[in-house]
Amino acid sequence: MTSIPEALLWCLSTGTAAAVVLAALSIRAGRQRADLRKRLSAAEEQNSATLHSNTELTARLRATEAEIRHLAGTRLPDLTLALAHPHVPVPGLLDARFTASATDQALNAVLEQVSDAITKERARVDAAAQSTLRGATTTIQALLYQLQSALQEMQHRYDDPNVAQDLLNADFLNEQALRRIQATGVVCGAWPGLTREDSYLAELVVGATSRLRGYERVNISNQLRDPVAVVARAVEPIAITVTELLANALHHSHRELPVTITLQQGNRGASVIVDDYGVGMHDDEIKAAMELLSGDENLLLTQLGDPPRSGFAAAGQLVRQYGFGVHVEPSPYGGVRAVVYIPGDPLLTVLDESAQPMSVMAPLPHRSAVPDRSSSVLPTGSATPPPQAAAPAAQPAPAPSYEAPAQPAEGELPRRRRRKPVSELDESAARTESAPERSPEETGTRWAALQRGTESGRAAAQSEPPRSPEGNA
Repeated sequence: MTSIPEALLWCLSTGTAAAVVLAALSIRAGRQRADLRKRLSAAEEQNSATLHSNTELTARLRATEAEIRHLAGTRLPDLTLALAHPHVPVPGLLDARFTASATDQALNAVLEQVSDAITKERARVDAAAQSTLRGATTTIQALLYQLQSALQEMQHRYDDPNVAQDLLNADFLNEQALRRIQATGVVCGAWPGLTREDSYLAELVVGATSRLRGYERVNISNQLRDPVAVVARAVEPIAITVTELLANALHHSHRELPVTITLQQGNRGASVIVDDYGVGMHDDEIKAAMELLSGDENLLLTQLGDPPRSGFAAAGQLVRQYGFGVHVEPSPYGGVRAVVYIPGDPLLTVLDESAQPMSVMAPLPHRSAVPDRSSSVLPTGSATPPPQAAAPAAQPAPAPSYEAPAQPAEGELPRRRRRKPVSELDESAARTESAPERSPEETGTRWAALQRGTESGRAAAQSEPPRSPEGNA
């Protein structure tokens, strides 16, 4: 038997060990390669996600920058315009992805802060402008009253009919300027500027009519049952309101079309109803007019348009201060109907016609008989109203006299002691029979006497201590 040399055995054992080691190393290297592949794959995926995220962040950053530019270039300018003109829309976000996000909330916060700042600044500037106008209109109004007194003094001084007519025309122009100044002052928070005594509602309406161009187109129908009068503190405010409503009716109707005023008496107050046959108003115009006439909101001068239209705004301020109401709606005749409602408590009273006769210029009531007022005079402190013919009415049947005034029900106007009535036709006939033809000299003398009476009445009214605006609120 051949023996294996020791060297060969050693070589064989060494080769086997090396093979085992190489096999182990190979297995280990394979595992490391697999682990490296996994790590490389994960790194590639992470890198891809990072690139995608960077892309999204870049796009979002660009979208945010676009939203900021849109805010500064479009939304804020439109917001400032919408604060002055509510019909102007303010655009929203450019990218809908920002809706209800933190970016959207931040942008809206900027809009709100800018809106609040602009609103406060507009209110501050408008208050300063109103204060300036209030002082200016008060001064100009006082000067116009002085001019009115000077014109009336000249009317008394000169008896020439041509001069008298020129002075009347100048006085009427002065009344137009006074009306516009007075309305502007009221819008700015000024007091109406006149202290009046209790005045019949019919006289008040005639006086309001006399302040306007085109007064000859106004037809007044008196349907009052009693000699209803407005209390002193509310006479001028209601006269201003009726004047502005009449001005609107005359301006927006053809110069050949009439404007009708109806005086109605209810259980709890009286109403002055103005109907015109003009172009009318659209629904949005009526809505805007009612907002002005309600007097509920603080009004800015910039909301009155360019040029400013202060008529309805002035009426709204007086409505808020004195407690009567104004409503406008489409008229059955195609134009506009305006209703001034005057509550009986506390703005109306009933006067005794024997103690304080009603002016002959006031329209006669249609449904009740009235005593003779041929000897009455114009109310002092008011502009000379134009002649106003009473509408024809059927002759009423005689009504019995009452010895004592009836007790009014709760909320109704107080009743007066009634006297034996005289019909309109009898009164008209009596006036016709007792009015002989006058010579020009006699007419001038009577005119001068009338002017002297008006002057003395105004002097008496001006001698009374003025009432503060707070006392008339």
